[in-house]
Amino acid sequence: MANTVFINFRGGIIPPRKLYDILNALQKIKVQFVRFGLRQQLLVDLETYNVAGFTEELERLNMQYEVDTSNFPNIISSFPAEGIFIRNTWLTESVYKEILDAINYAPTIKVNICDGNQSFTPMLTGNINWVANAQAPNYWHLFIRFPKTNTIYEWDQLCYTGDIPEVTKSLEQIITSNPAAYIDNPDADGSQLFSSLSTANLKNKPAEKGAELPLFNLPYYEGLNRYDNKYWLGIYQRDELFGVAFLKELCQVCSDTKLAQLCCTAWKTIMIKGIEEKDKETWNLVLEKYQINMRHAANELNFQVEDNSAEGLALKNYLVKNLSVDDTRTFGICIGIKTRKKSEIFSSILVRRRYVIDFLGIRLFKVYDILCAKDFNPNERTEEIFSSDNPKFVLAEQVRRCVIKYYKYRAAIVKKSAKPIKPTIPPAKKAEV
Repeated sequence: MANTVFINFRGGIIPPRKLYDILNALQKIKVQFVRFGLRQQLLVDLETYNVAGFTEELERLNMQYEVDTSNFPNIISSFPAEGIFIRNTWLTESVYKEILDAINYAPTIKVNICDGNQSFTPMLTGNINWVANAQAPNYWHLFIRFPKTNTIYEWDQLCYTGDIPEVTKSLEQIITSNPAAYIDNPDADGSQLFSSLSTANLKNKPAEKGAELPLFNLPYYEGLNRYDNKYWLGIYQRDELFGVAFLKELCQVCSDTKLAQLCCTAWKTIMIKGIEEKDKETWNLVLEKYQINMRHAANELNFQVEDNSAEGLALKNYLVKNLSVDDTRTFGICIGIKTRKKSEIFSSILVRRRYVIDFLGIRLFKVYDILCAKDFNPNERTEEIFSSDNPKFVLAEQVRRCVIKYYKYRAAIVKKSAKPIKPTIPPAKKAEV
């Protein structure tokens, strides 16, 4: 397709009625499939001659959109995981919505809003990253990842929930007004940035210690599953394509069963929460009608691929096939695939494509580098090179060896932290007379 239309749903929260109207407009121009992106937005691929008519319909529906650009990246959040993969937290659905509603403008840099006690939604892939403090209700850690760099700075203050919109807007204005200092500058100074922030009216307080980010542990995020007294439904598509007719029926069932929202995730999937026991069979019938498969292998679900990357998706399928042949375990690992410079991929292990010759538009001889995040935690920046200059035919084996390295690393950590067990010697029995 010639053009891609990006439609943001803040925090990954999708009102079924709005999505239904968008899908209805797409059916009129005979579009059969849509996709979801890494930043929890809807992606629509169109031929050029259909763009004008579709965008006119979006304007009539009062929907914000972009065509082939990402000047206003979506705000992402861990809202989809709340109540399912995140329990016993002060950060409720209403708090997420309160923050998202209060950010009354479209940010031009990436903003993430996440619970600190989860690893389902990437916490530090934004430029302004809010991470809820577990011990202090309504207070947040703030991480700045300067645009187009891997330089991260953690503020030494905790920010109050009600101040997040103001601080976000102020920091964005400072960063975008000083591009030489803060954009594409690996030496960007976080102390200098926050010295320019006015804190007179903020309810912030000193952070006693830095945020403790959890170890990565990706939950199984698809299928129809029980939680509390209800069910949640997670839907993954191998080719990332979701049928327009299927999604329309999904929206209709949400409306019929009085569900006010569905969610899209950073794994390019959709989730529906709050399904009642009495409605379970209705949802199953929709899945059967459209032949929606469930229970894919974990070593397939653990991948992150750039948006709009047919090459990245093909490479993912190639690696999944080869890892499956060897029955390679990938639990606890997130494998990212990167084919473009400056793209942001959440990963424990990163497969990065590059060319041996890349000069004046001439690109020859593809090779692949494999990099590991610090401690294999995807919330850290990828930094260590495991192997480089790999041709494709050895790539799967190199990825497998890197996964084995992770399990050896994990075993060493567990062994180091385990307390030695002292052998207990039973008392000697008295000899019988």
